[in-house]
Amino acid sequence: MSTFTVHTLGCGSARPSLRHQPSCTVVEHRGSLYMIDCGEGAQLGFMRQRLSFSKLRHVFLTHLHGDHVLGLPGLVSTLALSGNGGELTVHTFEEGAKQLKQMIDYFCRDTPFDLNFNIIEPEEKIILDTKSLTIRTIPLNHRVPTVGFVFEEKPKLRHINAEMTTYHQVPISMMKRIKEGEDYVKPDGTVIPNSWLTTDADPSLSYAHIGDTAYMPEIARKIGPVDLMFHETTYLEDLAADAKSRGHSTAKQAAMMAKSANVKQLLTGHYSSRYNDDTPFLKEAQEIFPNVILNKEGLRINLD
Repeated sequence: MSTFTVHTLGCGSARPSLRHQPSCTVVEHRGSLYMIDCGEGAQLGFMRQRLSFSKLRHVFLTHLHGDHVLGLPGLVSTLALSGNGGELTVHTFEEGAKQLKQMIDYFCRDTPFDLNFNIIEPEEKIILDTKSLTIRTIPLNHRVPTVGFVFEEKPKLRHINAEMTTYHQVPISMMKRIKEGEDYVKPDGTVIPNSWLTTDADPSLSYAHIGDTAYMPEIARKIGPVDLMFHETTYLEDLAADAKSRGHSTAKQAAMMAKSANVKQLLTGHYSSRYNDDTPFLKEAQEIFPNVILNKEGLRINLD
């Protein structure tokens, strides 16, 4: 069973099409759900993926264009009708908090949960820090203030070697400290090295979500090596001039970013509605970077 999964609910761009839904991605990590952008119909995509509304506690908005935020009132309404308590935090810019709060207050007046807004800025900053995960922002280059999000697991605990801990009679009360890397000192003073009692921890996983942006080669080092990177691919290279003028990227540019940032896999998306076939995005990107996944609604990628 995967502990780190990326779900695609929508990977289309601003102009509606019958092939793709507006932008929406859900990161599932150890039983918690984190939504990135909330285009129209996000709550329907959520249900189609058989995701649990009760596990959603954070929504991260990359920027304030309609195809990335207009599903939020509907989502909040659905959450309210589901009767889920607790709280929901929306991470967005100050203007977004102001406008969205006014809209939600009008259409969703009674909610069984607390709706909070965490104000973010277009800067490099950790905006959420949990026991097992950190989420940080990277400023991007779009027509309005925009950020990307990087999800990074914290170092995991080492695995207990049951045979050795039994042999050395390590008490259960010591097991957490042993997993954290501590040696065991026997009652007679003998030190048992941690390397005898444990095996290596599983590698920490990471996901970068680089949404609407013009090509920015300088952010490769800010992304760093990640297991999976979503990078928008609104256009193909023959429309690179349009991409630049509108604050978007091509499939080739996304692949160049993946190569420079030393990511393991590239996920395409945010396709322009002018295209009737997505396979050219895969072909163009693979000419630069081989490990490319062609995005589509309903896609689930298990990082582990």
